[in-house]
Amino acid sequence: MLTIQNLKSKIAQSPYQAYVYSYPHKTAYRPLTPPVYLPELWAQQDRQALFLYIHIPFCEMRCGFCNLFTTVSHNEDFMSQYVRTLQRQAQRMKAVLGDASFARFAIGGGTPTQLPIQHLETILNIAESTMGAKLQEIPISVEVSPETATEDKLKLLRSHAVDRVSIGVQSFIDSEVLATQRRQSTTQVEATLTRIKEMGFPTLNIDLIYGLPGQTVNSWLQSIQATLRFQPEEIYLYPLYVRSLTGLGRTEQEWDDIRLACYREGRSLLLSQGYTQVSMRMFRRVEVGQGSNLSPSSPVHSCQADGMLGLGCGARSYTNTLHYSNEYAVGAKGISEILQAYIQTADESFDYAHYGFQLNAEEQRRRYILLSLLSDEGLNSASYRQQFGSEVYADFPEFSELIALNLAIKDEDILQLTEFGIERSDTIGAWLFSEKVQELMDGYELK
Repeated sequence: MLTIQNLKSKIAQSPYQAYVYSYPHKTAYRPLTPPVYLPELWAQQDRQALFLYIHIPFCEMRCGFCNLFTTVSHNEDFMSQYVRTLQRQAQRMKAVLGDASFARFAIGGGTPTQLPIQHLETILNIAESTMGAKLQEIPISVEVSPETATEDKLKLLRSHAVDRVSIGVQSFIDSEVLATQRRQSTTQVEATLTRIKEMGFPTLNIDLIYGLPGQTVNSWLQSIQATLRFQPEEIYLYPLYVRSLTGLGRTEQEWDDIRLACYREGRSLLLSQGYTQVSMRMFRRVEVGQGSNLSPSSPVHSCQADGMLGLGCGARSYTNTLHYSNEYAVGAKGISEILQAYIQTADESFDYAHYGFQLNAEEQRRRYILLSLLSDEGLNSASYRQQFGSEVYADFPEFSELIALNLAIKDEDILQLTEFGIERSDTIGAWLFSEKVQELMDGYELK
């Protein structure tokens, strides 16, 4: 429930209670009874500017902070089975969607470049040949790792018009990386980044994490300075969240909370180097579209309003009224069971959503508000009115308290977070959750 007392209490706590990046969170999903028939669901959705996402759940190692749906227990035969299943799913979903077009495409994971090169090429062909995505005309992003971003795989990605590569470096300090149970060296990372830059990808994104074991504010700034040497177009600064069933979550370590100091110093450094802040985590050096596939005539995808089609075991799909996916797990046993079930899925079963969350009118409003407010776009009350036919401040009068607490400022139709509000984005995001979503999340038993 949105109350000023509730918000004041949250703001008084650490800004890092839970990571808010979407709404509703996947731990609010539940089995759908009866399953939802996807041809009927997607027939009611605008399908002219969709986001196509393909999930590859394989990594070379399990980082200590990772709670993603990914596995290190695989071999080439298992990966072949997974890719064949994904192909079957794509063929069914192409029939479900009918006349659809895609405004964006991303391959994530896991680590997509963990796939052997022939399977990676198959994934790109699924997007283009099976799903009909025009790869030469839309922005395409692929996640890579220092160990798997080999020259031949990067050449393959570039030949298929991939214009954004995202790499999780986390730290340029070897001792900090080792403490996260991650297998990489700074020398290896620097060689990989040099290779990516030489390939000429228009957008390089580098992820860093602050609050790591043994990290100091000074060592954190050293990692950012090392990052800046490669002039990435985008940098994500992620606070460390230690979650249940992860490697770090199983330790008894006490966490020296320097995260807010790291965030502020890192933000200040990036702003001084010509970066603009897009959200709490994202910083951008160039305008979207410079050197990318996005042309003035390209459809523009809006995550607040448009749909996403997810292919692969860990992918989510979004329509206006339903978010759906396979079940979610973090532990190795739970992930293995879900992957095996996915590979054994009959073709006809892909025509149904079995697990997800139904969004009523209120939940649709909350999602729109959360995704708008937590970005640099801010919450546009005129756009909200056009989308929902009502006034945002009448629907959520508590929003005035964001201004009273110096968390946001209102300029005509736009409500934007202040500098203080941006650093508490995760707190504000959680405050926007409905009681129903919060109860479902609280009652979720993590596998």
